[in-house]
Amino acid sequence: MGTSLPRLVVAAPASGHGKTTVAVGLMAALSARGLRVSGHKVGPDYIDPGYHALATRRPARNLDPYLVGADRIVPLLLHGASGADVAVIEGVMGLFDGRLGSGGEASTAHVAALTASPVLLVVDISHASRTHAAVVAGLAGFDPAVRIAGVVLNKAGSARHADEVVAALGPIGIPVLGVLPRDAEVETPSRHLGLIPAAERDESGAVLERLAQLFEQHVNLDAVTALARQAPDVAGAVWDPCAEVRAASPGRPVVAVAGGRAFTFGYTETFELLRAAGCEVVCVDPLTDSALPAGTAGIYLGGGFPEVYASELASNTAFLGAIREAVAAGVPTVAECGGLAYLCRSVGEVAGVGALAAGAKMSPRLTLGYRNATAPADSLLARAGDQVTGHEFHRTRVTFDRPADPAWQLPEGPDGVAGPSLHASYLHTHWAGYPRLAQRFADAVHAFTGPDLHHHGDVEARPGLLDFAVNVYAGPRPDWLDAALHASLDDAASYPDSAAARDALAARHGLLGAEVLPTAGASEAFDLVARLRRWRRPVVIHPQYTGPHAALTAAGHNVDVVLCHAADDFALHPSEVPDDADLVVVGNPTNPTGVLHPAETLRRLLRPGRVVLVDEAFLDAIPGDPETLSGERHPGLLVSRSLTKHWSIPGVRAGYLLGDPGLIAAAARLQIPWSVSAPALAAMISCSDERALTESDLRAKQLALWRSDLGAALIARGVPFVAGAAPYVLARVGDGVHTALRENGIAVRRADTFPGLDATWVRIAVRPPEWTDQLLSALDRALR
Repeated sequence: MGTSLPRLVVAAPASGHGKTTVAVGLMAALSARGLRVSGHKVGPDYIDPGYHALATRRPARNLDPYLVGADRIVPLLLHGASGADVAVIEGVMGLFDGRLGSGGEASTAHVAALTASPVLLVVDISHASRTHAAVVAGLAGFDPAVRIAGVVLNKAGSARHADEVVAALGPIGIPVLGVLPRDAEVETPSRHLGLIPAAERDESGAVLERLAQLFEQHVNLDAVTALARQAPDVAGAVWDPCAEVRAASPGRPVVAVAGGRAFTFGYTETFELLRAAGCEVVCVDPLTDSALPAGTAGIYLGGGFPEVYASELASNTAFLGAIREAVAAGVPTVAECGGLAYLCRSVGEVAGVGALAAGAKMSPRLTLGYRNATAPADSLLARAGDQVTGHEFHRTRVTFDRPADPAWQLPEGPDGVAGPSLHASYLHTHWAGYPRLAQRFADAVHAFTGPDLHHHGDVEARPGLLDFAVNVYAGPRPDWLDAALHASLDDAASYPDSAAARDALAARHGLLGAEVLPTAGASEAFDLVARLRRWRRPVVIHPQYTGPHAALTAAGHNVDVVLCHAADDFALHPSEVPDDADLVVVGNPTNPTGVLHPAETLRRLLRPGRVVLVDEAFLDAIPGDPETLSGERHPGLLVSRSLTKHWSIPGVRAGYLLGDPGLIAAAARLQIPWSVSAPALAAMISCSDERALTESDLRAKQLALWRSDLGAALIARGVPFVAGAAPYVLARVGDGVHTALRENGIAVRRADTFPGLDATWVRIAVRPPEWTDQLLSALDRALR
């Protein structure tokens, strides 16, 4: 049993005849008569449906057999037209023009045949008269599956001109249902990608009102509705987004969807699928909003014209920062076309979000057409090998600063960039055709809780597990250090005095006492720096130890994030740090990557008015203290050091700040009196003499050997890892391996709590060979 749905397809012999004017005019005029009109568009177009939605006050819909599959066209039509009195389907290009080389796939005729809809042909008669009858006759006889049931003549120069065409059409037997005169007032202006979207035109409502009046006057609307009612009942099930996806949790996490004038491209069904998958879809305007909605757990940046509004978008620095921080924090983010350009460091000559190390510029040529695409690797949206169909429609070109993991592989080459929490590409996909994309994205949104900035390896090192999670040197403390710690208890009756420790540390690094501040571990140093000033734009370079970021957040600061990327071996690029950053925090070597940044690269971060904090917590675990800035004097430079890990004293909070004496004095004023304990001060003194330096170097060389052995074993197993220098290794072992190792008695540090990393990475502390052998055996079992 079929479904009754009055409907018609508005088509034309070619582009430029006025399909959009007639389709939108009919929608507006019929709506003005009180009918419930459902608007649909053949093909991947986003702009025309915007006018449809404005005219009908219903969501716009697309019908594209190539993007969603021919079998979904009728279900999507029935879904979109539910409750409507009539459906008006605007065609694309010429009636029989579809995907090149396909025999007319995705053409207006294809959709008309699939939906058994009568065709109302629009003909621009401005440059001929009787010849148009021949064109209409040819179109009517070309394909018996397509029935041209009426004609509207557009742009008639005069009544006499129109009468000539009507007379020529008489013998064909196809009625003329309207004649529209030339009326420039209802023409829609265009730009480099076609028509200007309705949302960008303040006068769109007035244009539709004039159109409705024009059609009431010049088109036989009764005959048009009668033609629509001639359509037979539609056989097929109604598309139901709830049958395509499921909610991964009972909550309703927020997905922020870019809208407003700059972002007008998006398929209605995409957002219906997200709602069906348990997400709360909230529209945001990057031109005017200053923040993402509360609780945002996913971001969808569709296409549009960010290049047109680049200056206005760039001036909204608060929203740029919110998007940049969210992407860096791993908020699942999908960006298509204009969204991809917006995420770049620059759009044309002005600033973009800066989440991608890339620039977007206008191109002299329009890129347009259908594409077949394959996912080259697992990502936020797809699994390796997944194939989709899509459409490209842009005149910008994105150039990446360095190689990136592509989102799709197209016949023309790689497209975009993708990872576990980001999928950004030029390809537009219609998720109704591939609901698994919506499901995968929604699942990630439901699972997102944000990086746990307070997660540390000691949480993972539990009794019964061999500890590769905590970066504490696996060996006994020197006797002289134990003796000093025990002796410090004799002073427990007095408040601790840090003067001797400060002087010892100053001598150790060749500095003055005023350039040193003992602290209760590096954590107190981070807290002091976070509270040192009311930072305007603090930046943390990730992935790195999350303590500084957490301290800044706790102090009430909004933190910008600059990411180092695996594809670039997590190298630091100072040019990617915003010029107006007044605090920059970076690790060296960085935890968890182990990358040791060149000292000269770090010096390039320094500039007047900026404070740079370099966390050297693990530098003494590398032979010779390479690339250290601890003994250098630069305005605005601070260096934090820690004794915790290298000297196996995590229970004794012993750290210190070095650097700019003005900043050191300001930090000291914020420090709680006697925050550094007597044992910690004793450790600082003992670990600063020549005996300690000799022992430190021996430990560092031992760690380097253990690291080399672990690296060789990982290479033998084909496990990718970062070629760093620290006493730990960041390895990409794959999904589920962290848990499998725990089940096999091994604790390694999960890495998905570090911004910029995901659950495929783990950090492995280097250990003696007999420990490493047990790790490798467990890893072999986990990788099977």
